[in-house]
Amino acid sequence: MAQNIPDTLAQRLKACTACHGAEGRAGTDGFYPRIAGKPAGYLYNQLLNFRDAKRAYPAMRYMVAHMSDAYLKEIAEYFSNQHPPYSAPQATDAPASALEQGRQLVLNGDKSRDLPACIACHSDKLTGLAPYVPGLLGLPRDYLIAQLGAWQTGSRKAHAPDCMQQVAAKLQPQDISAIAAWLAAQHVPTDAIALTSTDTGGRQFPLSCGSIPR
Repeated sequence: MAQNIPDTLAQRLKACTACHGAEGRAGTDGFYPRIAGKPAGYLYNQLLNFRDAKRAYPAMRYMVAHMSDAYLKEIAEYFSNQHPPYSAPQATDAPASALEQGRQLVLNGDKSRDLPACIACHSDKLTGLAPYVPGLLGLPRDYLIAQLGAWQTGSRKAHAPDCMQQVAAKLQPQDISAIAAWLAAQHVPTDAIALTSTDTGGRQFPLSCGSIPR
């Protein structure tokens, strides 16, 4: 018997949740990231980047290759409005020295290398800054390592000036491992939503980023 499947956005986006988990809460394999609750502008930019080959992941490129800007924006807004609970943080076998290195880089950066702290852009709570900067909590270690590596090699790009490429270029392999291990081990606060410029007092970013309109 033929099934009566509703033509709703949620039904169409089951193609996304097959990898990104129900409501976009993240996959279970430690690679596909959580997209639920991410700022809509950030999600929209990433969908554009996949479509326009600034990010190199064939499955995503294939899915969005023929989608319009308007439809990509609708998808971004849908997942931005989903707020399922976060999973418990990943267990880590990283040594305490590596976790401390990661914590220092995330919270303080490294002035000797002109390396800004992650919180300088991703907010003091690391939950992101609406509408264009994503949160860093609740992401798997392997995904974080892969993305920082992609920025370094140029397989992930953004609109110029590409601020994340500039940051990643200054990181050593042990920095990336430490940052990813520390972030993945953090508990996510119950009120983990992206802040706004009002919440941060209009604080300026340390770098100019092409993905953030001025």
